[in-house]
Amino acid sequence: MDEVRAFARTLPRSSEAFVRGRVKFRIGRIVYLSFSKDGSTMGFAFPKEWREALVASDPEKFSLPSEHDMRYHWAHVRLEAIDADEMRELVEDAWAFCVSKRVVDEYAAARSHS
Repeated sequence: MDEVRAFARTLPRSSEAFVRGRVKFRIGRIVYLSFSKDGSTMGFAFPKEWREALVASDPEKFSLPSEHDMRYHWAHVRLEAIDADEMRELVEDAWAFCVSKRVVDEYAAARSHS
């Protein structure tokens, strides 16, 4: 969880918050990452229409959100089941799903020059 938090803090417009005992990352008011209270699971912004396929691809790793959260673009992953590269990809994709295309393009351009 610490590695995820350190990486998410580097993303443009991302801010960390502590809400009802949980660490969350937002862009403005939109939450794109959230951790279980014990830090073992990360919820992340993800297109609703691809959620079932994601979970079916690796049910040991990914899971659907609670029934209450099914209305949101959201999925869960067990942090111990992913490596650092996969974590960065999930976090960047969740962030990019919620931030403006212009910010994503600026971020991609800055990364390609470094």
